[in-house]
Amino acid sequence: MPRDVCEIYCYDEAKVQRVKEHLASVDTRQMAQIFKALADDTRMKIALALCREDELCVCDVANIIGSTVATASHHLRLLHHMGLAKYRKEGKLVFYSLDDDHVKQLLLLALEHGEEKAHV
Repeated sequence: MPRDVCEIYCYDEAKVQRVKEHLASVDTRQMAQIFKALADDTRMKIALALCREDELCVCDVANIIGSTVATASHHLRLLHHMGLAKYRKEGKLVFYSLDDDHVKQLLLLALEHGEEKAHV
């Protein structure tokens, strides 16, 4: 039975060193937090809704995802704390939007990838 592990310690030491140096300068914890926030199905739906519409009220998000306002608010607050969403208040209403275009691009790319996989 073939094994899917290397039988030597290191094949290309120069390449390994270059990648290690690059990774040392990257905040992978911050990147992991972004994917952790989006790993939840409900938060992904909310993020995609915010991708489609520039801004949504918390109560509208609740209706979109079929939850209570409290549940939607909880997920939106988490997206905000993780730096993926921002909000503004207008009287008794709170409107959320994606924090920047990079988040939107990441979501649209993931959506496109998922659709390609579904059609294969």
